[in-house]
Amino acid sequence: MSSTSTQSATGRVLVVGATRGLGLAIVEEYADRGAHVVATERRDEPSALRELAVRRPEEVEVEHLDITEPEQVRGLRGRLEDGSFDVLFVVAGISLAPQDAIGADVDTADFASMMETNVLGVMRTVEGLQDLVTPTGTIAVMSSGQGSICDNTTGGFEVYRATKSALNQMMRSYAARHAQDPRTLLLMAPGWVRTALGGPNARLEVSESIPPLVATVEAQRGTLGLQFLDRDGRTVAW
Repeated sequence: MSSTSTQSATGRVLVVGATRGLGLAIVEEYADRGAHVVATERRDEPSALRELAVRRPEEVEVEHLDITEPEQVRGLRGRLEDGSFDVLFVVAGISLAPQDAIGADVDTADFASMMETNVLGVMRTVEGLQDLVTPTGTIAVMSSGQGSICDNTTGGFEVYRATKSALNQMMRSYAARHAQDPRTLLLMAPGWVRTALGGPNARLEVSESIPPLVATVEAQRGTLGLQFLDRDGRTVAW
């Protein structure tokens, strides 16, 4: 995907939420860097992820996981129990509300679904799969610059912002409970990217976001404590 792809990478990577968009690009970037990637899909249907796995069977394999179903998280943990990963990257997330929707006006079911997926589902996945990550490995979670309370000066995306802020807080609690854990913990902000979730007006192409984001995740290996970083490794205000 980029010149950074020739750099060495960790050996085994687990990417949760990789059917399309940023997750798919992360899978491809890691594969280009020489890693073996296990990538999860939510639905049992043809996808670009499956096509990638067919083209590159030595580097990419596909597993099924709906992060809103706790038994599926446990099932994946059981299927992968004989393996270990250098990186767990949870990318899965949804947005069901328009950019200009007022938070209080959003349908209750849509609000609940976004919180269930973007916060509870992500954290259940981190908690359920953490033991698969090596003691010197990295647990990374896809957050967003929109999750920054300090930087919210324009509004918009109110519910999506709220889910990412809540996710950041949950990861802070996770980090506090695992203060002695030597693994690297990262919340990553990829920028506003033109994907199905980001929409056509987003500022960045996937190719402008993901190669530097993966390079940042790799560069942080061995760093202790939770960090909230953008794709270029700059600290994002909480």
